[in-house]
Formats: sequence, structure tokens, C-alpha cells
Amino acid sequence: MIPLLTPNTPFPPLSQALQQPNGLLAAGGDLSAARLLDAYRHGIFPWFNPDDPILWWSPNPRMVLFPSELHLSHSLLKTLHKSQYTLRTDSHFEAVIRACSAPRHGANGTWIVEEMIAAYLELHRLGYAHSVEVWMDKELVGGLYGVAIGRMFYGESMFSRRSDTSKIAFAHLARQLARWKFTMIDCQMHTPHLASLGAREIQRTEFIERLQELINCAPITHFQFDDDLFA
Repeated sequence: MIPLLTPNTPFPPLSQALQQPNGLLAAGGDLSAARLLDAYRHGIFPWFNPDDPILWWSPNPRMVLFPSELHLSHSLLKTLHKSQYTLRTDSHFEAVIRACSAPRHGANGTWIVEEMIAAYLELHRLGYAHSVEVWMDKELVGGLYGVAIGRMFYGESMFSRRSDTSKIAFAHLARQLARWKFTMIDCQMHTPHLASLGAREIQRTEFIERLQELINCAPITHFQFDDDLFA
């Protein structure tokens, strides 16, 4: 059994997270900005299906990318240097999260439900949630969104409408975060897509230790990327 949270109930210790399913810690509570920020600061994130209660997770091991370990294939590097796209940040956050919420090929639904969209729109309004956007011919063709606290970035979801456009967004994010001294990006759980970019799994204890240092660093006040990341 896992704890059922009320709006005022704190999260249980991470040591109580289940091994199967990996990292399930608690259910219930709410998606208020205060609850979400508290969750992220403790290495916890929400993830649930439309018919489920809110479920909170802290898996072990944890998938992360150290920006210095970003891996770019030769073909992706060529694309990044062609500059046939425009890279923007935070110009159309809602459009990005709604694109991420669209069902994937072969999937029946999405975990980014309206309640989640509203919650992250509020975090964006407060300056914590950010979008990285790839535009081609005045069309939003790929991107990602996530949450920044101090010098820690928590990736949430990405999408592509043309080949490699989510990778373009992620590559720019990692390069810029490295310049800003963000030394770790939370990728939550293993996927081949993230592994191909250099992400790897670490133990939860190491993740929390690094996280606690990064969230207490001075935040970035203007989430605007440099123009020469792949010049």
C-alpha cells in the first residue's frame, strides 16, 4: 500500500517508494504550484493516467543527462549547423505542452491531462516552467518543456512533428544549461531516445545528493538561449 495524500500531507520518505512499480511513492494530494515545487525539490514527480488518482514517483535508478555528456550523432550535428530552423524559448509554452499531450503513435491516450496542463501553465506563469521550441517556416515543429529550480532542470516531455526536431530542442537545452552551470538534467525514466543523446541511469541517492546542491544555486532569471550554441 502507498500513502494517500490530503492537500496538507507531506510526502513520505523516498525510502518508502515501491520497487514494483519502480518508484511509486504516494497517491492523491493536488497539483498546486506549492505541491509541485515541493515535489521537484525532493526528487518526486507526478505521472498518472486520466482515470487514475494523482500518482507521485521517485524511481531508482534515475535517468539523467549530464550536459557535458551530451552525445550528438554526425547527422544531427549536420542538422544543427544547417540553421534551417529557428530556436525560441517560452514564446508559446501552452502550444508546446499541448503538442506533448497529443497521443503518440500506437498509444490510446495521454498522461498530460487538462489538470496537468493547467498546473504547468501556472508554473510557467510563476517563472519555473519553460519551453524550448523549434520553428520552421513559421510553424512549431518540435520542442520540449520542463521545470527549472536553481541550477537544476527537470525535463518533462518533448514532441516532434518533423524528423529530429525534439533532438534539436534537447541539444540546444543541454548546451545552454552547460553554459549556465546546470550540471544535471532530470530525464526521470529510461527511454532509448534519451539514451541515444547520452542520458544514463544513476542511483537515487546520488541523484538526490546532486539535486540538493543544484536547487540551492542562484536561479536563471531570463531563460533566453545564446545564438552561438551551434554556430
